[in-house]
Amino acid sequence: MILIGIGSNLPGPRFGTPRDNCEGSLVAMADKGIRLLRRSRWYTSAPVPAADVPWYVNGVAAVETPFDPVRILSVLHRIEDDFGRVRGAANAPRSLDLDLLAFHDDVSDENAAVIVPHPRMHERAFVLMPLCEIAPDWRHPVFERSVGDLIAELPPEQVAVAIDDGA
Repeated sequence: MILIGIGSNLPGPRFGTPRDNCEGSLVAMADKGIRLLRRSRWYTSAPVPAADVPWYVNGVAAVETPFDPVRILSVLHRIEDDFGRVRGAANAPRSLDLDLLAFHDDVSDENAAVIVPHPRMHERAFVLMPLCEIAPDWRHPVFERSVGDLIAELPPEQVAVAIDDGA
């Protein structure tokens, strides 16, 4: 299973609202050879770490592609650029954020060009809640813990609230 995290908290020049950016990213991925298998509902969540910026719209997609992790991440970065993402400070607001969360059960070492699974995904409600929706049996390949167990371990300030029905 290949998992992509999707998020936005700023309007973009191409699609408009953060939710529209997230929806549009699914089409853009398909246009570039990353086929959607299923996606979660969209969720709203506070920025992590906490900051005085707009809340995010987030979701997770299960995809299929012949690309390796390096190529997938390259395609995701090009899509972000097309959606007006400006790379600046870490955790800054953005029109689109696409993360390669997991590539099957692969585990890369910390010196790899692309780290999978994503090194902070287990700490983020905005990743785990939508992930649990589309892959409730998924287990973190490093910690060997279920997504449900990871959600139960989140601190109470980690909140992600579903805002639609998904597809």
